[in-house]
Amino acid sequence: MTNRTHTPENATPSWKNWSGLQQSNPSHYATPHDQSALSQVIRQSDKCRVVGAGHSFTPLVCTDHTLISLDGLSGLVRHDQNLVQSTIYAGTRLKNLGPMLLGINQGLANQGDIDEQSLAGAVATGTHGTGQNLTCLSGLVEGFQLVTANGELLECDRAQNTEIFTAGRVALGSFGVLSQITMQNVPSYRLKEQISLVPLDDILTHMDQWKTAHRHIECFVFAHGSKALLKTLDPTTDDIQVLPESWPSEDTLLTACCEITRALPALSPQIQRMLGVFIKPTTRVDWSSKIFPAVRETRFNEMEYQIPAAQGLACLAEVVATLKKHKAPVFFPIEYRYVKGDDIWLSPFYQQDSASISIHQYHKQDCWEIFKLIEPIFWKYQGRPHWGKLHTLSAKQLKALYPCWDAFMAIREMLDPTQKWLNPHLKTLFLG
Repeated sequence: MTNRTHTPENATPSWKNWSGLQQSNPSHYATPHDQSALSQVIRQSDKCRVVGAGHSFTPLVCTDHTLISLDGLSGLVRHDQNLVQSTIYAGTRLKNLGPMLLGINQGLANQGDIDEQSLAGAVATGTHGTGQNLTCLSGLVEGFQLVTANGELLECDRAQNTEIFTAGRVALGSFGVLSQITMQNVPSYRLKEQISLVPLDDILTHMDQWKTAHRHIECFVFAHGSKALLKTLDPTTDDIQVLPESWPSEDTLLTACCEITRALPALSPQIQRMLGVFIKPTTRVDWSSKIFPAVRETRFNEMEYQIPAAQGLACLAEVVATLKKHKAPVFFPIEYRYVKGDDIWLSPFYQQDSASISIHQYHKQDCWEIFKLIEPIFWKYQGRPHWGKLHTLSAKQLKALYPCWDAFMAIREMLDPTQKWLNPHLKTLFLG
């Protein structure tokens, strides 16, 4: 979530992201509650950035100028039962969106395992779940309202402002503010979740075949162990089946293990080899919006790259081998998923079916110690970084990964000639 520190009355609060790694001190913090107020704030600001839940790990939000929160723009605007579409205020948190859609017999076709994000933030960064036939969340967008740098409201979809629509579904907030988003949904549905421990060798050998048998599949690999947690989700008409609450919870155990191995790194391999003691096979059934998210209270920092799908398992094997070779001090598992390609110019999945590989580090440990080991491996496999996760690429390197880079930049410059939306991080990404 977004964190703001308490300050004296009339003072502007400082801001930090969920993990605490990114911090800034905006000169003005605005929370408009309608589109008119949003336009007014934008017109009156020389420089500004927008914040949703603060769940990006990069400095996308950081600014010393105006920071605009979308929390006041939340809820369902309208829906179309025939098209199974819904128009949603962009500040709506995903955790609140699920119940809203369930009430109108709709559901997101896919979702990640964290649901704290705002819809606008998830769309703008190409956030995703898993499923070889399912795109990132941005690929489900059918239209949006964009408030530009001069406060003008643009309707963007496949019929009007089409280039802005094509490029703007993943634009990192560099085109303006998404105020309303129309999503292509599906009728509400239930999912059966099955979790088990499997040998890592089986993952590396069979994962590409297993993915065809399930709507959603992912695994969590512990680099210093020999087993991985395999998770599958499949549509079902079975009755709802809720797991009994466990104590301590898996998240509590993860925090405890991170604290122990932070103090005593040599214990990490031994604890990871004991995963079978803590993790038992489970099955549960519920509505999709309740199955997709998982409890993520143990804070971390993350690097994630999208690798061409055919090279994903080779890359994963090299990542694991490298962490083992260097006895890297990390307990958090590596997350491995599949995502279908799309047509969005700056989507990490542009014209590329991908395997998504995420490296996490406990927030009290130096994440760059392991990220510097692993990032060159991602480059070797022509990986593209997740825009909301940590990486070190700049404009020249990124341009080589995106065929429509120059066309995107031309639209951005047209919409924002004074660079109102560019903070130092975006200048590094876009201008070098």
